[in-house]
Amino acid sequence: MEEIITNGSSVISATAQLICLTIFASITLAGIFFTKTAGFGKYTTSLLLLIIVLFLAAFFLVLGKITPTVFGNIAFAVAGFAGGLLGAKKLDD
Repeated sequence: MEEIITNGSSVISATAQLICLTIFASITLAGIFFTKTAGFGKYTTSLLLLIIVLFLAAFFLVLGKITPTVFGNIAFAVAGFAGGLLGAKKLDD
């Protein structure tokens, strides 16, 4: 798993990428739990699901289990679903 991934002029190991990705996802989830109101409504649950899907897709991308094209498709699907959530939230108000 110590495959070296080159990104332009920098060289970052897969382990370092996974550690950074895990730290970023943990901070994001902690931020959601500390700033949200009490309870789980449809928006909080959907947001958590989207973050978990995006984290797992990025995790598998770093491991080389999916291609960047598949990751891009997942990222656009998450963005589209999030846009639908925002649009629906504006209609609810």
